[in-house]
Amino acid sequence: MSNIVVAAFYKFAALPDYAEYQAPLHDEAMDADVRGTILLAKEGVNGTIAGPRAGIDRVLSHLKSLPGCSDLEWKESYADENPFLRMKVRLKKEIVTMGVGDIEPEKSHEMYVEPHDWNNVISDPDTIVIDTRNDYEVSIGTFEGAINPKTKSFREFPEWFRKFREEHQFKKVAMFCTGGIRCEKSTAFLRSEGVDDVVHLKGGILKYLETVPKEESRWNGECFVFDNRVSVGHDLEPGSYDMCHACRQPITAEDKQSEHYRPGVSCPNCHDRLTEEQKRNFAERQKQVELAKARGETHIGMQTPKSEG
Repeated sequence: MSNIVVAAFYKFAALPDYAEYQAPLHDEAMDADVRGTILLAKEGVNGTIAGPRAGIDRVLSHLKSLPGCSDLEWKESYADENPFLRMKVRLKKEIVTMGVGDIEPEKSHEMYVEPHDWNNVISDPDTIVIDTRNDYEVSIGTFEGAINPKTKSFREFPEWFRKFREEHQFKKVAMFCTGGIRCEKSTAFLRSEGVDDVVHLKGGILKYLETVPKEESRWNGECFVFDNRVSVGHDLEPGSYDMCHACRQPITAEDKQSEHYRPGVSCPNCHDRLTEEQKRNFAERQKQVELAKARGETHIGMQTPKSEG
């Protein structure tokens, strides 16, 4: 087994004094030879870290000692080398950015649905099913019958929902996202908007694909993930997509045959949206990446993809 453990986690918890935890958490991680990024906000903690088994256990134990985080859960994977170059603990207004205040996402865990019950929930004709992810994620896979808000970022979700509610009648709402963090927060938002009958998929799509047998699945396509796998299918097997390192969107083998595809520079999704200056900068970055690869090094420009949000 690979000797580097990668742990991804989030926890909504009331942390009014979150800034006080930054330095001790950073020092603990550095001393444990752990790297990655952890976000702290008054609403909780969110992050992905990588390091040796003992170091990861040590940092996770520290995180569980924070107020309201004793039941912190995480997902683990493994790598031959640490995918992160440094350790960062950042202070943020939100651990996943929605841009709406006065909601209580730490209470949303009371309204989740276990993966093995999800099929029954979304089969209910009185329930609308909303995919809370961004459009490029939805484009490669989603649940049967789910509504696609066609958002470019999670910040657009509140405005989309308010407009949707004005134009549609519904009794119950079920929502889902990649790993649970966005649908947990969107559940809190809907509650703050007066929608009482709303639930979300516990552990997100990833837990569903991991635990629900393929022959019983209501999932179509692949699931975009925020690491170097780009996408996964059932049993979390690596999918068929690659990534454009210019726009950070998933691309197919067919996309890579396009005249608009240049590794690290552009793809059919972004070639007409990039300025010539951006293309020159991306081309220079790609050159440095290839030079670093030839030297057997990892270039900072090719770190793992953007975080879920």
